[in-house]
Amino acid sequence: MKIIIKVKPNAKEAKIEKMSEYQFAVWVKEPAKNGKANEAVCRMLADYFGVSRSLVRIVSGRYFRQKIVEIFAS
Repeated sequence: MKIIIKVKPNAKEAKIEKMSEYQFAVWVKEPAKNGKANEAVCRMLADYFGVSRSLVRIVSGRYFRQKIVEIFAS
């Protein structure tokens, strides 16, 4: 499954908000430097969807706030 996410780094609290069926907003505490925010996003999405972290992959938007993420079924 592919989803579109909008990442908000340096947030006060980490959370995920579902905007529509395939669109999510993700707030992470980590800064958008050295891939820290991307890694936090992947960990949070893995927990949210109940899959292993290795099954979550950023397809596009690695350096932008809007990303397409692919989540593989376990």
